[in-house]
Amino acid sequence: MPKRSDYRQMVYICSAFSGDELANTQKTKRYCRYALDHNCMPVAPHLMYPQFMDEDDREQRELGMFFALVLLDKCDELWVFGKPSEGMSREIAKAKKRGIPIKYYNHKCEVLEYGT
Repeated sequence: MPKRSDYRQMVYICSAFSGDELANTQKTKRYCRYALDHNCMPVAPHLMYPQFMDEDDREQRELGMFFALVLLDKCDELWVFGKPSEGMSREIAKAKKRGIPIKYYNHKCEVLEYGT
């Protein structure tokens, strides 16, 4: 079946959240905008779940990560921005296990590498 003319590939935005959460949130918003500008539908769970889940509570963080990995399974590609954190490494490992294509970018949204 051909793709609809308004089809947008779903891409999972994999970027740091912990550390400087405010600055990292701003960067992630920029990465999502980049995906949107490239006709994709960005998925960035770390922009949503910290709004109502406590990142400092280990149980809630693990639950949020579980939700994020479920969403990753629904995406067409994983886009990695910057040096992987521990959480990002889990997302990358899941994408590799599932055969989801991975694109690596620097913080300027320049492609560094593409593969699975």
